[in-house]
Amino acid sequence: MLDEAELNRVLVVMAHPDDIDFGGAGTIAKLTDAGKEVVYCLVTDGDAGGFDRDLDNGGMAALRRAEQTTAAKCVGVTDLRFLGYRDGTVEQTLGLRRDITRVIRQVRPDLVITSTPERNYVRLGPSHPDHRAVGGATLDAVYPDARNPYAFSELLTDEGLEAWTVREVWLSGTMTPDHFVDVTATVDRKIAALRAHESQTAHMADLEGMVKGWLAANASEAGLPEGTYAEAFHLVVTA
Repeated sequence: MLDEAELNRVLVVMAHPDDIDFGGAGTIAKLTDAGKEVVYCLVTDGDAGGFDRDLDNGGMAALRRAEQTTAAKCVGVTDLRFLGYRDGTVEQTLGLRRDITRVIRQVRPDLVITSTPERNYVRLGPSHPDHRAVGGATLDAVYPDARNPYAFSELLTDEGLEAWTVREVWLSGTMTPDHFVDVTATVDRKIAALRAHESQTAHMADLEGMVKGWLAANASEAGLPEGTYAEAFHLVVTA
């Protein structure tokens, strides 16, 4: 596992606006507080989500990009990249692998955070098909694509993007967490980030209670003291 001195740059790759904030905004806030550079890559604009029937897909996409930008600022992130895939139709294709590989080579992160490609049979929410497709494509982009100079060679010849080896991946939404981050000090910023996604969370009567309940259960599983909160990941060492 990377220690803090080895961790300088982080890339978060998720399917939809708000996936980052439900899965790891407390962790992101801790990383930026520690001086780490964090970049968000959103595969879709979330155009198929939300509860405002007065907005067409174009309006919803613009709204959700704006919400994610506001949410990111709550946890210290200002570099966001949207790939523009259609919400609800993402597949684990070579094209998606290439697009994520491009971002990895641009950002050159030590750590990538993404969604698990496995179906979660305990909670269906993390198992959205887009989540699984993005997690699988991201892992394929991490290994072997981004580190192999012969993979998607046009990224090197046409765009000058050299191969890059990611050291570690953290998977959110997993049924088998083995890495827990104490986010007690940043939980309020996580809640603020989630509230910024008004189209997704405004209808939730007790968003704070629900989220803190999840995080308290994670902390208990991690053996942390009562009254603390934690986010959970499955850690994959890649190098």
